[in-house]
Amino acid sequence: MDKFTVHQGLVVPLDRSNVDTDAIIPKQYLKSISRSGFGPTLFDDWRYLESGEPGMDHSKRPLNTDFVLNQPRYQGASILLARENFGCGSSREHAVWALTDYGIRAVIAPSYADIFFNNSFKNGLLPIVLSEDTVDSLFKAVSSREGYQLTIDLERQQVTTPSGEIYGFEVDEFRKYCLLKGLDDIGLTLQHADAIHRYEERRKQEAPWLFASG
Repeated sequence: MDKFTVHQGLVVPLDRSNVDTDAIIPKQYLKSISRSGFGPTLFDDWRYLESGEPGMDHSKRPLNTDFVLNQPRYQGASILLARENFGCGSSREHAVWALTDYGIRAVIAPSYADIFFNNSFKNGLLPIVLSEDTVDSLFKAVSSREGYQLTIDLERQQVTTPSGEIYGFEVDEFRKYCLLKGLDDIGLTLQHADAIHRYEERRKQEAPWLFASG
């Protein structure tokens, strides 16, 4: 998992409330358990004019040019600005995989569905909660200024605008530590690899029958 320390990126505004996980990544793409390859199908039903299926060449599908992800000014965006209750609906980790595979490093919204919020931290995506008033002002700023970027400092827990305004945000200390160090659940476990190996070797001596082959 990539570390998240300080990130400066272009903001793409998704001005919709209650965006559910089926909108983020439709159910037909859930057959794969790989964490990669979902970027082209992020917001699939809104992004394309025709329905998609796994294995298609998505680069040849007709685009909905009105959708924000397809607008030239937002190409290369890595910060998603959203409305309340983002990531609601069914509990699919694929939704976070699709966002990160597309290149989104952080989401800013007034609130999130709990499961999506938890899955985000486990996959290197930073979900930031800011007040509705602050989110409103950011939507207005993004709309009025092309190339609008924000700087997110996880260590300081701050979002800084191009004009120098600073918005603080809360984050659980353990989750913050994991993002700063780039540690998912497997990475956390492997920090204790030496202790695990010593335990396994001791168990082989204490109960060799458990390790007998054939």
